[in-house]
Amino acid sequence: MMRDFEGKNGVMQFGGMSTVDIAEEFGTPVYVTDENIVRESYRRVYNAFSRFMDTEIHYACKANTNLAILTILEQEGSHIDAVSIGEVLTCLKAGFTPDRILYTGVNVSRDELRQVVDTGCRINVDSEGELEKLADILGDRCKGFPLSFRITPGVASGHGTKVMTGGKGAKFGVPYDRVMDAYARAKELGFDIKGIHAHTGSGGNTVDPFIDVVEVLIDFANRLRDELDIHLEFIDFGGGLGVPYKPQEEECDVEDLGATITDMILEETDVKKVCLEPGRYLVCDSTILLASVTDVKDAGTKLYVGTDIGFNTLIRPAFYDSYHHVALANKFNKACTAKYDVVGPICESGDYIAHDRILPDPQEGDLLVVYNAGAYGFSMSSTYNSRPKCKEVLVKDGKAELIRDAETMENIWRHQIVPERLRR
Repeated sequence: MMRDFEGKNGVMQFGGMSTVDIAEEFGTPVYVTDENIVRESYRRVYNAFSRFMDTEIHYACKANTNLAILTILEQEGSHIDAVSIGEVLTCLKAGFTPDRILYTGVNVSRDELRQVVDTGCRINVDSEGELEKLADILGDRCKGFPLSFRITPGVASGHGTKVMTGGKGAKFGVPYDRVMDAYARAKELGFDIKGIHAHTGSGGNTVDPFIDVVEVLIDFANRLRDELDIHLEFIDFGGGLGVPYKPQEEECDVEDLGATITDMILEETDVKKVCLEPGRYLVCDSTILLASVTDVKDAGTKLYVGTDIGFNTLIRPAFYDSYHHVALANKFNKACTAKYDVVGPICESGDYIAHDRILPDPQEGDLLVVYNAGAYGFSMSSTYNSRPKCKEVLVKDGKAELIRDAETMENIWRHQIVPERLRR
């Protein structure tokens, strides 16, 4: 079920603090993360698998790359799933050693691949073309260089078509019918082949798609052993563990998932390590987004609650039609009066946070809270309409600390250049 938060004297509490106090201290909009929830989520999923076999949790850091969040997960023992050189460098800065970072790019340029090689992190190859580029970059260093492949398993899942990655014809991974040829070529080039990886999609709350993809990976692991004498160290079934965004929505049973997946691998292969790549699961419900109500409008056929957050701050509702639970933090658990659309200040008709939500008599100056904002919230925010990005705050046991300051207009202008000939 969606995480339930405490109310005290009509005010929502978060991380042992009043949300009203947080907003008064740091202003709005502001992303607020509870450190304890991040740690609890990591331990829950790690323990679900590691009690049965050697396990690596590769945090899919595209969900949230704040250095403080990364540092928390580094302390917990997490590894990293990185998809760009920028993410690799950010994780190195946060204290991850290269051996704890697995880079899985897609349509990787030669320049980026060379930069990744220079960092010393592990590489998960996405295509046969990338394999040849990597071999060309390494030259004689191919011999013994560790790598794995991302394959297209023909299994897709997720909360929408835009986040389904594993189906036939997907842009990600080595196509199903080319997998054996890709591994044979890597062996011919002298690479030290470590594993196999696939990813079905994002936001899955049921166990079945993960079982389906692991069955595919097990089949390939055994064929690689029997046909090419390649003995894999790990099977990586990717990420996509969902979280409940709606009050009555069921959550993914990670205990069942861990027991089932590890049993399959141990019983059917000689592979000794399992890897998975949760992003959303580790950070999503650790974070709320606080906003101020700036206007309440009766448009005749619809009632609107205007706020100081738009799709520049949280794009998921507009981009994915995603649901985020909303409430009035300063009127928490009060009786609701009518349905409203929650919208932002962006000059676009598609700028909305929520449709048809029942709220308790919203008024200008109220504090709106958006749940489940830790994954793909700040990381997908923008400066559209020349609106600077907002603050991020970390709370723990009743104490709040700034972990990212708000941008200013100077940040937006910093890298813009007006040629001298235009200056008059």
